[in-house]
Amino acid sequence: MKVLFYIFSLGGGGAERVTVSLANYWASKGWKITIVTLAAAGQDAYALDPSIARISLNLTGASRGVADALLQNFNRAMALRQVLLDTRPDIAVAMMDAACVTLALAMQGLTGIVPVGSLHSHPPQQHTKAIWTRLQSFAYGQFPVILTLTPDTAAWVAANTKAKRIEVIPNPIQWPLPESEPRIEPGTLCKPERKLLLAAGRLSPEKGFDILIDVFASLSERHRDWDFAIVGEGAERQHLELAISARGLEQRVFLPGWAGNISDWYRRAELYVLSSRFEGFGNTLAEAMAHGLPAVSFDCDTGPRHIVRNGRDGFLTPKEDGPALAAALDRLMGDEDLRRRFGYAALETRGRFSLQRVAQMWESMFEGLLAQRRKVSITI
Repeated sequence: MKVLFYIFSLGGGGAERVTVSLANYWASKGWKITIVTLAAAGQDAYALDPSIARISLNLTGASRGVADALLQNFNRAMALRQVLLDTRPDIAVAMMDAACVTLALAMQGLTGIVPVGSLHSHPPQQHTKAIWTRLQSFAYGQFPVILTLTPDTAAWVAANTKAKRIEVIPNPIQWPLPESEPRIEPGTLCKPERKLLLAAGRLSPEKGFDILIDVFASLSERHRDWDFAIVGEGAERQHLELAISARGLEQRVFLPGWAGNISDWYRRAELYVLSSRFEGFGNTLAEAMAHGLPAVSFDCDTGPRHIVRNGRDGFLTPKEDGPALAAALDRLMGDEDLRRRFGYAALETRGRFSLQRVAQMWESMFEGLLAQRRKVSITI
C-alpha cells in the first residue's frame, strides 16, 4: 500500500502526532509512506521511521487579503499536484480542513489516486470567513469519504457541506508514547512530596487555561499540598504568567514549556484537567487517562464526552463553568480512594483508542475505497 499524508507541518500538535503515529505504524508493516508538509522539515517535533519519504513544499506565509490567500492556495495546490504525479500513491490523506481544500484542488483531473479528507476540529468553532466556508463545502464534496473524530462533527458536516460519505474514526493513543526533544524533567519544578494537578496543550485562548488558573487559585488554600503545571507553549504565555503572578501562585503554578517527554509528566501527576472552550477530540485527555490518571474536563461541544465516562473514570462539567470545574476538582483532590478507582478505570482508554484498533479502522476504510476504485475501473 502506498499512502501519502498532506499536513501543514509536523510541529507539536494533536493532528501532527496522529499523522506520525499512523505513518510509523504502517511503515513498520512495509507500506510505502510519504509525508508532505507546507512547513520546513526543520520544524518537525516527532521522529519518523527512516523508510518514510519526507517532502517539504516550503510554502508557508500569511496572506495579505482574500485575493492573496486564494493565490497562495492555488500555488500550494499546484506544488502538491506535482508531488502526487511524482509519487503516485494509492491513497492521499489530507489532515485538517485547510489541507482538505488544497488536496481537493490538487486532485482536479487526476485519476488512479483515492483522496481522503480527515478533519481534526469541529468546523462551527473555527469562525471562518464565508468564502472559506464555501471552499470547504466544495472540497469535502470532492472526496469519496470525509473522516471526523466524533459523531457531533459528522452530523454537522452532513448537514452543512457537500460531503458524500462521512465516517467517524477517533484519534489513536499510542502506548507507550514516543518521546522526543526537548526533555523537561518534572522533578526540576515539582517537589517529590507535593501532589500535582496537570494540564497540557498549546497556550492559546481556546484551551481555557486562564479559567483554570482562577479555578486553582480558588482551591489553593484548601489543598495546600497540591501544585499545578500546564505543559505546553504558545502565544498566551505572558498573559498566563501575569495571571499567576497576580494571584501570588508563582511557587505553585508552573509553565515548563513544550516537553517531548510528556509521558513523564503524566506519570508524575495525580490528576488531569482539561479546560478547553472547544476541542476537536482531546488527545492529551485520552493520553493522560491511558497513563492511569483520573480526569476532570469541561463538556465542550465535541471530544471529551466521547473519552471521559462521567462518574466512572472522571467527571464532565458544563463548558466554561469555572465553579463547576472547581467543585469536581475539589472532590477528586480531596479523595485519594476515588482518584485511585477512577485512575484504574481510565486505563481502559489504552484499549478503546489503541493505535492498532484505530489503524485497523483506517485500513478497512482504505480497502473499501480501493475495492470501489477497482470496480469502477472494470466497469469502465
